[in-house]
Amino acid sequence: MAENQPDLARTVEDYVASLPEGVRTPETVYRSRLALCLRCENLRDGTCALCGCYAEARAAKAAQQCPAVPPRWTPETEGEPE
Repeated sequence: MAENQPDLARTVEDYVASLPEGVRTPETVYRSRLALCLRCENLRDGTCALCGCYAEARAAKAAQQCPAVPPRWTPETEGEPE
């Protein structure tokens, strides 16, 4: 399984890059959201243990929010820590 990790990472990266501009989160917000995800105890090898998504894919979509209660980031907070 470990040797498939680079392929999976590339697939997620390609997916994020393929999102239409109107759907995609601006780069600065995306980076801010990911920074919050990386500090989260529910992140497991890039996957959110709360919802099962790839954190990079969720963070890349402007309309999404963190599945934690309360969410660490929302479309309204744009990934900025409170």
